[in-house]
Amino acid sequence: MAGKRITPESLESLEEQLLGADLGFETVESIIDMVEHHSKSNFIEKVGDHLVSLLPESFNPVPFQVPTILMVVGVNGSGKTTTAAKLAQVYKKIGQTVTLIAADTYRAAAVDQLKIWGNRVGCHLVCNDKTSEPTSILFDGLVSAKSNNSNVIIVDTAGRLHTYSNLMEELAKMYRVIENRFPEFDIKSLIIMDASLGQNSVIQAKEFGKHVKLDGAILTKLDGTARGGIVFPLFQELEIPVQFIGVGEDLGDLEFFDPQNYVDGLLGLNQHD
Repeated sequence: MAGKRITPESLESLEEQLLGADLGFETVESIIDMVEHHSKSNFIEKVGDHLVSLLPESFNPVPFQVPTILMVVGVNGSGKTTTAAKLAQVYKKIGQTVTLIAADTYRAAAVDQLKIWGNRVGCHLVCNDKTSEPTSILFDGLVSAKSNNSNVIIVDTAGRLHTYSNLMEELAKMYRVIENRFPEFDIKSLIIMDASLGQNSVIQAKEFGKHVKLDGAILTKLDGTARGGIVFPLFQELEIPVQFIGVGEDLGDLEFFDPQNYVDGLLGLNQHD
């Protein structure tokens, strides 16, 4: 559709494409209105400019000024453990001293998986097979990270459905322990979201945000047919910026989220005949 003039057919095609990409009804409605009333030609490019303007600037990880905890949260099966390892790789590459804390006590395979990933990344790993209390593992891990002079601490938490109040309270307790017992650390919570789940992911983020402050999101599984349009309602409705996108299973398959590149891909503007 790039470069075409507006016709009823092209507007309908645009609306279907944007709704199918999970941008949400309100965002799509505003775009269609903008095109109908303000654009005469090259409307796809103008839509692209409008979409980019709705998102924050590109995210680039930089060395933190103070030791920082990245708390990885999300529902079961969203790819938290693999993403935690990929984050460790990202920050180690920019010269940070990284500690991984394996605080997922509900899935034994998660700890084993993180041990393998941590060894490949070459970072400090803290786990404890003798307790099922994640807050205890978190506490010990942060003490260890301090003695190791780590300036990035990545905490892998258990997957939990947002409808399970006891598990959500457990997550809130972990957050409070960091705030109250380790004030020298900055804390950032990153919610890991399966891009293929569409608008359900926005509901998840709303519920998680009631228990911990969410500073950013990472979209996983964007290597398939998922379009990941939820980046728009996440930021517009919840002020949660997408910081990274996962595009594969390897350690290097975590990319910084770039709004321009994303929108170009969404609208097919980066395809050339």
